[in-house]
Amino acid sequence: MAKDLLLEIGTEEIPARFIPNSLLQLEDKAQKMLKEAGLGFSGIRVTGTPRRLALHVFNLAARAIDREKEVKGPPKKIAFDAAGNPSKAALGFARSQGIPLSETMIKEIKGGEYLFALLREEGRPTVEILPQLLVDIIQGLTFPTTMRWGDKEQRFIRPIHWLLALWGEEIIPFSVAGVESGRETYGHRFLSHGPIDIMEPDDYYDRLREHYVVVDPQEREELIREQSEELARAKGGKVLWDKGLLEEVVNLVEYPTGLLGSFADAYLELPAEVVITPMKEHQRYFPVVDLTGELLPLFITIRNGTSDNIHIVREGNEKVLRARLEDAKFFYEEDQKIPLQDRVKKLKDVAFLEGLGSIFDKVERVRDLAHFIVEELGLDEPVFSLVDRTATLAKADLTTNMVNEFSELQGVMGREYALLNGENPVVAQGIYEHYLPRFAGDELPQTMAGTVVSMADKLDSICGCFGIGIVPTGSADPYALRRQAYGVVNILLGSDLNIRLSALIEYGLGIYQEQNLLQRDMEGMTRQILDFFAARIRHACRDRGAAYDSIDAVLSADYDQVAKVRDRLEAVEEMRRQPEFASILAMYNRVHNLACKAAAEETFSPELLRESAEKILYQQYQRVLPRVKEALRQWDYKLVLVELLVLHEGIDGFFDQVLVMVEEEELKNNRLALLRKLEELFLTVADFSKIVAV
Repeated sequence: MAKDLLLEIGTEEIPARFIPNSLLQLEDKAQKMLKEAGLGFSGIRVTGTPRRLALHVFNLAARAIDREKEVKGPPKKIAFDAAGNPSKAALGFARSQGIPLSETMIKEIKGGEYLFALLREEGRPTVEILPQLLVDIIQGLTFPTTMRWGDKEQRFIRPIHWLLALWGEEIIPFSVAGVESGRETYGHRFLSHGPIDIMEPDDYYDRLREHYVVVDPQEREELIREQSEELARAKGGKVLWDKGLLEEVVNLVEYPTGLLGSFADAYLELPAEVVITPMKEHQRYFPVVDLTGELLPLFITIRNGTSDNIHIVREGNEKVLRARLEDAKFFYEEDQKIPLQDRVKKLKDVAFLEGLGSIFDKVERVRDLAHFIVEELGLDEPVFSLVDRTATLAKADLTTNMVNEFSELQGVMGREYALLNGENPVVAQGIYEHYLPRFAGDELPQTMAGTVVSMADKLDSICGCFGIGIVPTGSADPYALRRQAYGVVNILLGSDLNIRLSALIEYGLGIYQEQNLLQRDMEGMTRQILDFFAARIRHACRDRGAAYDSIDAVLSADYDQVAKVRDRLEAVEEMRRQPEFASILAMYNRVHNLACKAAAEETFSPELLRESAEKILYQQYQRVLPRVKEALRQWDYKLVLVELLVLHEGIDGFFDQVLVMVEEEELKNNRLALLRKLEELFLTVADFSKIVAV
């Protein structure tokens, strides 16, 4: 009879950031290993807290399914002689598989015939399979960091203290790191005392709740949201939620209880970010704002326990936050004594990377690259001045007390101090925006100054690191080059900036080359960085929901101008939803299959056209060409595809009536050159041979 399986791994406190991935792994490995073992089940639920990872498998079958497997033996020519008599090899193979020779069979594989044994394996009882399977699941979990404890060889995220393993009411016996499995679990570290017996899996959640553990992260999140919103609403405000912080807090507590604290109104005179950052980053508090979004002198924190003596906990949290805010106020006032402009020269004492100079050196390179971007975009003088001033001051706040204490505020404090210094508001906003986007889904720069300096800053880091051999490998990317390249790509995808990546990379590397800082071949590096960007473009397009083969088709044609990649991809995706798309694919594939045979040096001559079908096709090409060029000038790739459809009849007539690969070399090459011209028109949008036709 099917019964539920419950596994709980009890540990010392697991860091909050590791819990979500650990639970995903636990679910994935359990599903995979149970299926491999032939054990059926109806569903899986994973839950966990800082002190436990739990797996609940519903309706786990009483025994594994019966299986058949084929075992390959010797080739037929070795197993039997010419008269069909079995050899020693055949008899030995059958004996080794525990079956008579009569139960073997001959099967053909890749043109050769082999002797095979078909073995029937009866499914084992679940209770026999589970002990080793549960050990394998536990030992199969991986973590960014692991620990050993005592004299144990086992490594785990934190020391294992207990193991609960039940199939129905039955204990599944096994041990890991010297800990024997049983039916005992433990409640809240401070609010519960002694072991708790779990008689069957369905009892688990209620029994733990009785002992002040809400084991389901989703339930804890709902409690935190409900309690926090009720507390804020009572004061006429609302919670300023942060998804990452909420996930962290959920995985910091086992029994959440929200409390509302306050701080002096005087601290609201500081910039909002200066108040919010210590709350979120240092204290894990949620800020409270009024209904218009203005910060209130309130915060919400989550206690890991009940509401008993909550006033003492509130006072303690208020005292800690007051000290943090007092420090912030002091730093803020002290920093204002030195203007941002005077801080720029202090950047000479701040190292960027070994071999790449100081932050001041970086600022000078960013200014140079930003000037180049402005020129490439054809922007006018006022924009040039704003970009230059933004680039000059962009890193100055790195020398402030505030950023030194709260590194999360770099860019934010640059903006605030720039405004206090009387800088142009566009420059101040550009200082903040040059760090954007900081992560996937983050906001993009809105000003041209912020956009240009952001790209220049990120490209300088990428070119410099590649130039001295710091290239991301596997999961290793210590200087976040993938994130920075992804930022550049998303800026370009979110804009209409007509600029070539290759030009930016070549210019960025050229600055380093002039300073004799490159350690590698510049041409090879340009190609390598372009390929690096191509991977980021591919990921960004997938994030936008595009089909993989549409992306392949567009990138195979060209990806140097990222904004045009976006528009070409949108055109292909939209055309794929139209019935005419089949004609586009058919035309392109017919043209492409022969156009690829055309020699690069061959030119097309209209005078060599003989057949009426090829003359008609060329006439259609001449009519379509100027319309396509105009559509390309306007980035209207949807119109390009519509214009290309006009060639359908001409292309069909050409292939039906004209023999391309004739013996006359000059005539053959001219027809191939015509097809290459047609293919080049299609390639202004995509390489449609990459599309997987349905």
